Amino acid sequence: MIEYQARFFLFIVPVFRFFLFPFFLIARYPLPSHTIPFFFITQCRLLQTAELLQKQPLYSPKRNSVNALVTGAGGFLGLYLVEQLVARGVSVCALCRGSYPQLDVLGVRTVQADIRDREKTVAALRGVDVVFHTAAIAGIWGPWELFYGINTLGTRHVIEGCRRHGVSRLVYTSSPSVTFDGTDQEGVDESVSYPSRWLCHYPHTKALAEQEVLAANGAGGLLTCALRPHLIWGPRDRHLIPRLLDRARRGRLRRVGDGTNRIDMVYVENAAAAHLQAADALTPGSTVAGRAYFVSQGQPVNCWQWIDEILALAGLPPVQKSISLSTAWKIGATFEAIYRLGCLKSEPPMTRFLAAQLATSHYFDITRARHDFGYQPKISTAEGMRRLEAELSRRKP
Repeated sequence: MIEYQARFFLFIVPVFRFFLFPFFLIARYPLPSHTIPFFFITQCRLLQTAELLQKQPLYSPKRNSVNALVTGAGGFLGLYLVEQLVARGVSVCALCRGSYPQLDVLGVRTVQADIRDREKTVAALRGVDVVFHTAAIAGIWGPWELFYGINTLGTRHVIEGCRRHGVSRLVYTSSPSVTFDGTDQEGVDESVSYPSRWLCHYPHTKALAEQEVLAANGAGGLLTCALRPHLIWGPRDRHLIPRLLDRARRGRLRRVGDGTNRIDMVYVENAAAAHLQAADALTPGSTVAGRAYFVSQGQPVNCWQWIDEILALAGLPPVQKSISLSTAWKIGATFEAIYRLGCLKSEPPMTRFLAAQLATSHYFDITRARHDFGYQPKISTAEGMRRLEAELSRRKP
């Protein structure tokens, strides 16, 4: 009898929490009409996330009062991270530049600030226990001041806020590109060093920030680590896949290289879960503290076959035309010179960094993440592709 009662409560509590109770709130305090779709989508996703995380609690019972802050909470990875935190009952504060209806629906507290604003960023960390710093500016082109200000100085402000307000844990979202020198990276682990040359400002400024985060470990009781998720993809992506599809539709997508290069990538919910697992493992004396970790699906794929699969999901033909790496490299160098001399702000159609990324292999050994904080991609690539297909189908006119 007790077993059946327990099963009943395990069923009814999530339903009440994620559907009935929010419904009563909407009836009492009506949301703006444009946020209603986000509400229902978010409730379904929270149930999925709770089920995903139920078997592997990310926070022990002693940490039920944890206050987490997520920078870049309105972004692709940041929003999934917030959803997973909320699903575990963690009190969340979102630090982001704009306002996002999705965050309002989740009921998290939002602080609007640019992380380049030192005073506002530092102040936002008051009363916080753990910080997930995902905010960044990505891209292959732009002024140094922009990338350095957001990626490096912004991170420095987050670290300062952690120290001033006694934050105990900081998980930084880095990038595998901090180790990319334009050549193949086949199964490399975290022992690979930073390159001596940089092909664009993004990886350079992310590397500087990563080094500051890791150097801050142990100072004033702050424990830190950095995760390097590679090619985050999945539903709600507003950058990688939309830009890929846009290029394909405009006939501007070319295969660079011989088409045999293999790459790592990571489904967005797996990347978010890795951040929570790393935070949970950040304890005094932990091997996680002060270290960087590659994070991926753990199964490299052929870059261009995967791109063709994504195009097929959107009803587009596979890539037909190709260009050699050497030619793409020269074209990229030419475009960079023209855009630099002309002070053009738009992004060149090709750069040396982009040419190398599209033509070389870059996949990584994630043994350290598996061993140190138990990372295991819960959602397979095949399942992720099915979910992506469902979203792309909904987007079709």
